[in-house]
Amino acid sequence: MRVTVKAPGSCGELAQGTMNGKHFLITCPIDLYSKVTVKPCKSITSLNVGCKVISAIQKTLHYLQITDHFHVTVRSELPIGKGMASSSADISAACQSIALSVGKLLSADEIANIALSIEPTDGIFYPGIVLFDHVKGHIRQYLGNAIPMYIAIFDVGGEIDTLHFNQRSDLEKLNQANELQVQKAMNLIVEGLTKNDAILLGKGTTLSALANQKILFKPHLEEMINIGLSWGAVGVNIAHSGTVVGVLFPLDKLNNCLPCIEEISRYCTGVKFLRTAQFISGGLTKQEGDSDDWKQCL
Repeated sequence: MRVTVKAPGSCGELAQGTMNGKHFLITCPIDLYSKVTVKPCKSITSLNVGCKVISAIQKTLHYLQITDHFHVTVRSELPIGKGMASSSADISAACQSIALSVGKLLSADEIANIALSIEPTDGIFYPGIVLFDHVKGHIRQYLGNAIPMYIAIFDVGGEIDTLHFNQRSDLEKLNQANELQVQKAMNLIVEGLTKNDAILLGKGTTLSALANQKILFKPHLEEMINIGLSWGAVGVNIAHSGTVVGVLFPLDKLNNCLPCIEEISRYCTGVKFLRTAQFISGGLTKQEGDSDDWKQCL
């Protein structure tokens, strides 16, 4: 049976760091997707499929004790190496599409276990917004649904390899030094999600972004924060192990988004505007036949 599953990418994270030495991030899913299509064939064929997806397919086949072979295609709207959860989206959609093609359904925790055995993973495949241990999976907590909001996404340049970043010898010490500030950021974000308050959420994401400057510096970040706030944004968020910065606009300030983008592009040399995306709740969806209808499958 031919199956297509799509997973959202992210604009970095709402927050990221450690709590008592345990890694965590708060997901920031957006309406850009990776779509994985699976159909039975005589032998596994890879078409535009990277080694991480191949590993995910092999691990899913082993976990579900499936001996069938599949033709797999990946189509993604997500750039690589920017902190937009491109690998996590590819891997999670591949795992679920393989399962669905034989009439099975993986839980988010099962997908997380497979993904984490490959590399540090974003929790964008969990429904809603979640607190997630992206390194070992010890923390998996639902926090609520996305607040209606748009994100102007900028790239400060370069590429970051997630696996190499998380293997940095100084990372544990730097995260430990940031724990109080990141804990405060997390509390503001959780309160914002609970109260559906974009201003609280924006204060928290901005605090986490500034704390991360000691770990992975983003040029022009403070300028972007100040310009964004002057145009009615509630703050910024970043890819803590990537290169993107998001300027967060509530719906009632959306008309200010374009002039804000123009001002940042004018004054922040080397910062490139990528696109505007909607902040959404996470989760996987499957395509219904050949239509444009998508049904939740996680």
